[in-house]
Amino acid sequence: MDAVRLRRLNRWQAEDLREDLADLYVESSTAPSGEEFHGRQEFLRRLADGVQQPGFDMLVAEAEALAGCVYGVPLARDGSWWQGFDGPLPQNLEQLTASGHVFAITETVVHPHEHARGLARRLQERLLADHQASLGVTLADQSDHSAFAAFAAWGWQEVGQVHRQPPGPTALRVLVLRLGERTTEHPDGLAHNARTQRPE
Repeated sequence: MDAVRLRRLNRWQAEDLREDLADLYVESSTAPSGEEFHGRQEFLRRLADGVQQPGFDMLVAEAEALAGCVYGVPLARDGSWWQGFDGPLPQNLEQLTASGHVFAITETVVHPHEHARGLARRLQERLLADHQASLGVTLADQSDHSAFAAFAAWGWQEVGQVHRQPPGPTALRVLVLRLGERTTEHPDGLAHNARTQRPE
């Protein structure tokens, strides 16, 4: 892990590196044989969409070659990201979103090499810390049990489902990673300090 270096990429650098990132995705994928091309094209489509989002940010991990990447965007304060949430949105999630302290991790890709053990969590935590997030959120396909198990192992917890429009899966698991300190008053770790609230 010491040999792995983390580097931030802006949207233009990410676009320049997209073919290498797509190769990393294919190498990391558990897709059945013959599905690699389709998976690669889907990844490139998601990346092209991602870099257009306001606040897009990416971290890559490099050893001798690319070992991993994670990217995402800060949630808009208007709560639009939560549209389609199944049931009422928990008040603490609503408040944190309005305060500007929630960051959505859109994609996490890590090479399945022994030197990359623990790298996904390291990348996620660094990206969230760089954005001073109190909460990380991500979406997982209901049928992708291996991805859900990985996120659970990294400390993410399911808080509900959200329904999205195609082309992707319509019902997705909503996972959160609580980053705040757990106290008696806030045992869920979802407190935020109003003094650190970002300006509008």
